[in-house]
Amino acid sequence: MNNRKVVIIGDGMVGSSIAFTMLQQETVNDLVIIDINKRKAEGDALDLMQGMPFVTPKKIRAGEYPDIKDAHVVIITAGVAQKEGETRLDLLKKNLQVFDSIINSMKPYLNRKAVVLVVTNPVDILTYFTQQKLGINHNQVIGSGTVLDTARLKTAIAEHTHVDPRNVHTFVIGEHGDSEVAAYSVTTIGGIPISRYCLQCGGCKDGGDSLLLNLHEDVKKAAYEIINKKGATYYAVALAVNFIVKAILNDYKSVLTVSTLMRNEYDGRIDDVYLSVPCIVGQNGVERILYPNYSKEEIDKLVESSNILKAQIELYKNS
Repeated sequence: MNNRKVVIIGDGMVGSSIAFTMLQQETVNDLVIIDINKRKAEGDALDLMQGMPFVTPKKIRAGEYPDIKDAHVVIITAGVAQKEGETRLDLLKKNLQVFDSIINSMKPYLNRKAVVLVVTNPVDILTYFTQQKLGINHNQVIGSGTVLDTARLKTAIAEHTHVDPRNVHTFVIGEHGDSEVAAYSVTTIGGIPISRYCLQCGGCKDGGDSLLLNLHEDVKKAAYEIINKKGATYYAVALAVNFIVKAILNDYKSVLTVSTLMRNEYDGRIDDVYLSVPCIVGQNGVERILYPNYSKEEIDKLVESSNILKAQIELYKNS
């Protein structure tokens, strides 16, 4: 296995943005782009390759499924794009068909140590589907989950408080979608719990409660707003995916809210479902799930989110 080789399946706006982002990083030394439209993949690979004098040298090419055999990370971005007014769960039936074909094509070539990173929406359900079909260790099949949602919430808090977003620590957990949960009970700014920070600031009459609710609502609507204005989201998700891949290839042990398989968690209330929680991510994928001291309300909402996803999974199992 080449510990620096990445294969991207799907060369749409998200896939090509990920490739462009990775071109500028030193982490990857071999990048393969696979798409049903081979000419598009060849064109993007050629376009990227011609910028090589400006970046750290690496191999970039359009490929086929056999190229997966020695890849450390396989990223799946292929699928039907989300349209204006369409929820991520609306995409499920369309993208399950796409994924069935992709998984059947990649399965004969996938090495048993590779990490598969699913980005296509609805990401939690498609990641579950991928792991079930591939049959490899569930820690090695992860979804991009709420890594971007968490970044969006950090950015929103930072903009309001005029603080560097890198000094805001928070998690968005649950579904990457409408039932996601902002874990404000464990959110800090510069090490100060956000509830205390808001009281010290004194800028809000209710201690910041209304503001925090509004910020989270804005985060949930962010993708829909971008889709409404420009048709799709791809730049920020490419940065999020690149961040996850760097954690894997460099074995950073980063704490990221990727989508992972939950088994009999929270007193058995969450079981056999993929959703996002803080995880330690390294060369083997998800190495450990973390359990911050969430409030009871947040845990209840996380369970509700898991139930929504579980209902969709049961529909696909019975179809």
